[in-house]
Amino acid sequence: MEIIPSKTPENIPEFAIRYIDLGHPRLGTKAVFTTDDWFAPVERMLKPEPAVFITDKYDDNGKWMDGWESRRKRFAGYDYSIVKLGFSSIIKGFNLDTSHFTGNFAPAASIEACISNDEVPADDIEWVSLVKTKDLEGDSHHFVEVNSDVAWTHLRLNIYPDGGLARLRIYGMPSIDWSKRDKSELVDLAATVNGGRAIAWSDAHFGVPDNLLAPGRGVNMGDGWETARRRVPGFDWCIIALGHKGEIEEIEIDTAHFKGNYAYKCSIHAANVSFGTDDTLPSQAIFWDELLPETELDMDQIFTFAKDKLNDLGPITHIRLNIFPDGGISRLRLRGKPTE
Repeated sequence: MEIIPSKTPENIPEFAIRYIDLGHPRLGTKAVFTTDDWFAPVERMLKPEPAVFITDKYDDNGKWMDGWESRRKRFAGYDYSIVKLGFSSIIKGFNLDTSHFTGNFAPAASIEACISNDEVPADDIEWVSLVKTKDLEGDSHHFVEVNSDVAWTHLRLNIYPDGGLARLRIYGMPSIDWSKRDKSELVDLAATVNGGRAIAWSDAHFGVPDNLLAPGRGVNMGDGWETARRRVPGFDWCIIALGHKGEIEEIEIDTAHFKGNYAYKCSIHAANVSFGTDDTLPSQAIFWDELLPETELDMDQIFTFAKDKLNDLGPITHIRLNIFPDGGISRLRLRGKPTE
């Protein structure tokens, strides 16, 4: 059997780079209902890795496809699936990916959203259109930007009338009600689930910086931030926006799974940013103060730096993680207390 990978999408829009994929199962997002997934279960549509095509692979229901695929509809109507987000989130865009679906892709799709406390929203819930009906092509990526500041809990993907979709990517950011959080409790202010996100980076050849902020420990070497081998002077870096301004009391850096390629040393600079835009942060960061002095790391282990190892910078909103000269880190935790 031959395994054929998906084509790399061209002209990736800014929202698909700047925001996280909220559909990642590790964030708690899951498909909770579908009208039909006879040929391929709807859960595959949210798999984090790119879709593949495996020649000559069949199961009891037909050709094995890496995505969601319904039966050929023989009556009026259309198929749909409902996805419950891991947490209330603001949606900035989607990628409707039909990779490897050619004669069986969904010809058109639309996406709606709602707010519900239920696992599966009630039948009388109000659904709001985020993406109007859009024509799709086979074996293609369809990026759609969304202009909404509402925090949604569920999405409904409608396909007309039937067919398949390899992946649904949901780009956006968590919406956190910090007024309900205990201000005296130490919180990982950089965590994805608390609204932390990577803004800019020097290199992400093998793994993106957003992996640093994901829940749990890395599952393998690909589940972290890793740069290409540096062949010129300098060092690699990434800038991270905290989910909320706060004072950092403990930093944890995990090099899990990185052995012959872990970052040899690291340091962290930080600032309380009150002006400019995300695009201006790299130039601002040149002048940020040192939070964690340059320190040596080692392979495949957790390093914890208590408050007495950190410089007191007061409340901060952004950090720049520097690695010397290059390499990989699996996770970064910035525990602190939120401030006003």
